[in-house]
Amino acid sequence: MTVIDANRMHEIETRYPEYFHRSFRQRFGGLMILIATLLYSLYAVWFFDLPKLFAEAHWDRVGIYLSQWVSYDVQPEFRIGDDGSIDIRYPRFSPLGDNPHPDWLVNNPDGSITVSISGTGRSVTVSKSETIVTAHGVSVPVEVSSGAPKVVGPVPGWMTVYDDNVLADLGFAGNVSISVDRVKIRKRFIGWANFIFDTQSSFFDKPVGEVVSLIVSGQRIKPDQSNLSLAFDDIWNNSEWQHGDVWTKLFQTIVMAFLGTLLGSLTAFPLAFLAARNITPNRLLNQILKRFFDFLRSVDMLIWALFLTRAFGPGPLAGSGAIFLTETGTLGKLYSEGLENIDNKPREGIKSTGAQTVLVHRYGIMPQIVPVFVSQTLYQWESNVRGATIIGAVGAGGIGLKLWEAMRTNANWENVAYMVILILIVVFIFDAASNALRHRLMGTKAH
Repeated sequence: MTVIDANRMHEIETRYPEYFHRSFRQRFGGLMILIATLLYSLYAVWFFDLPKLFAEAHWDRVGIYLSQWVSYDVQPEFRIGDDGSIDIRYPRFSPLGDNPHPDWLVNNPDGSITVSISGTGRSVTVSKSETIVTAHGVSVPVEVSSGAPKVVGPVPGWMTVYDDNVLADLGFAGNVSISVDRVKIRKRFIGWANFIFDTQSSFFDKPVGEVVSLIVSGQRIKPDQSNLSLAFDDIWNNSEWQHGDVWTKLFQTIVMAFLGTLLGSLTAFPLAFLAARNITPNRLLNQILKRFFDFLRSVDMLIWALFLTRAFGPGPLAGSGAIFLTETGTLGKLYSEGLENIDNKPREGIKSTGAQTVLVHRYGIMPQIVPVFVSQTLYQWESNVRGATIIGAVGAGGIGLKLWEAMRTNANWENVAYMVILILIVVFIFDAASNALRHRLMGTKAH
């Protein structure tokens, strides 16, 4: 066991003062950061009134919207005439077409009609005097022969009685609205209705085998057009899903991102040489260009898009211009900072041989900066594919505008899901391609 005397201890303290005489910040810095974070979190909870926000939020709408992303509904309406007849009507542009005969709707011998809501025992039987709703293991009759619908027996929790109608909530499977002269049923199905062919197509509601047979060897449906061409036209011009318009707008978004990033990089590249202090020793010019870059990138891309749509009107030109202005500022700053951090020895060596300025830049600077510049540009291009979707929502063209139109109706959430999935696929593809190119240029291994 080694014993250290007072003189030896004093010598060690003198030699290593950073360990024995730590400042207040060094001793309590971590604790102060933790306390500041907690205080800020409490302030954020108070400022945004999060308890009230969460208490008043419409959480039920989340489930409704998500269900509408992956399903569709059919809404048959049964109108009961004075003579006891039952007339079945469907909304205009029903997913079932103009003359539907679904197998889940059965005409009974006594004149009533039974609708199977789902495969779990939920059904509705409509007759001239009453409607019977079967769900959750019970059957609840609702009389419709008097002035207002009347539930016979106890009212279950999934059924609500109003003055002039009775509403039965059957969960995800749908719901039933019962009044004296009509019964409206909302029946929900998993999937996307008529995604390939709409109700106006010659191939609508045909089995897959029959469609393939018609395309490959069947007799022409239209004498002046092959069945293959007709099938492609029907898919591309699908009135419900608008595949042609969606894909065209998606391509516009990609072109907007590419064109804006390309023009921004081409503009920022020469300006960065003038903004770099070690390349252009003119402090006034350096500062003017750097502040110019700051101005361009400090105005958000969305704001530039709003300005340009007012100047040039809605369309992809405004979107490309917004990306161009933002990228000129962002890439100009990145390029100039990259130039200021290069190794000056190769440049000075080539300069000492009496080479011209262009050759000094070509052989002393370019080999150092090209991989970094290309990597930064690819990353910005990848980011702008996502950004182009956002600015499209304000009228700058592309799929963003179409996505906003579908969301604004609050009724086409399956179309929203379709476009969101397409955007995600494009982003994933561009992310993978950009990463692969960056790693190849930088000489590193992709993970």
